[in-house]
Amino acid sequence: MKSPLISYTILFLGVFALSTSAIFVKLADAPATITAFYRMLFTAVMLLPFLLVNKKNRKEIRSLSKNQWGLGLLSGLFLATHYLLWFESLNYTSVASSTVIVTLQPLFSMVGGYFLFKERFSKGAIMGCLVAIAGSIVIGWQDFQISGQALFGDILAFIAAGVITAYFFIGQHVRKRLSLIPYSIIGYTSSALFLSIFVFSQQTSFVNYSKQTWLSFIGLAFIATILGQTIFNWLLKWLSTSVISMSILGETIGTCILAYLILDEVISLQQGIGIALILIGLALFLLQQRNTNK
Repeated sequence: MKSPLISYTILFLGVFALSTSAIFVKLADAPATITAFYRMLFTAVMLLPFLLVNKKNRKEIRSLSKNQWGLGLLSGLFLATHYLLWFESLNYTSVASSTVIVTLQPLFSMVGGYFLFKERFSKGAIMGCLVAIAGSIVIGWQDFQISGQALFGDILAFIAAGVITAYFFIGQHVRKRLSLIPYSIIGYTSSALFLSIFVFSQQTSFVNYSKQTWLSFIGLAFIATILGQTIFNWLLKWLSTSVISMSILGETIGTCILAYLILDEVISLQQGIGIALILIGLALFLLQQRNTNK
C-alpha cells in the first residue's frame, strides 16, 4: 500500500472495531471457552464464501506447502490460547484493566521485531512506546490495588498479550506470500478446532444460551474480528507487527468509552490521564517510526 495515511486510517478503524471485543464478551452470558469458540467459528463461516467464489484463493489453498500449513495451524493455536486467557481474565478484573494489560503487546513486539525482523527504532519511537505504555499502566493501576483476584485477571491478560504478539509475528512472515482470505480461514478454522477440543474436555454445553449471548457471538465475529482482527492481518503485508501492536493500545480508549456508555463503568480522572498519555505516545511513536523507515 503506497499511502501511509491510508494505511494508518484503515489501521485505526480496525482498532475502533476491535474495541468492541471486551464489551461483547461481557454481554455474552457464556463460559470463556464457548465465547472464544463461537467467535472463531462464526468468523470462519463468514469468510468462507470469499474463499469458495475466488479462484485465486482456492488455488492458493490447494498449493500450500507443509511449512505454510504448519505456520497457519500454529497461528490458530496461538489465537485460541490468546482468547482463552483474555476472556477468562475478564471474569476476574474490569473491562478497562483487562484491555489495558492485553494491549501491552509492544513490550513483546519491539523486542521480537528487533531480533526476528531486524527492525530498528529511533529514540523518539521508543519514548513514544514508553509513554503509551505508561498511559495504559495509569489506567489499570487501580486494579493492582483492589485484590488478589483482580491481579490474577491482570496476569492472565498479560500472558495473552505475549501470545497474540507471537500470532502477529507469524502473520507478518506468512502474509508476505499468502493472501488474506486463505491465511485467515486456516487460522480461524484451526483456532475454532482447538477451542472445540478444549470445550469437549471441559464438558461445557455448546447450546442453550440466550438471544443476547448469540448476538454477542455474532458481534464478536463480524465487528471485532472481521472488521478488527482480520484488518490487522491484511495490513501485515505493509505494516510491521510493532506498528500494529502499538496502534492496538488505542483499543483501550475505545473500550473505556464503550464501557462507560454501555456497561455504566465510570471513566475516572486517572483513566482520563492515562488515555491522554496513550494518545501522545501513539502519535510520537508513529511519527518517529515513519521517519525512521523513510
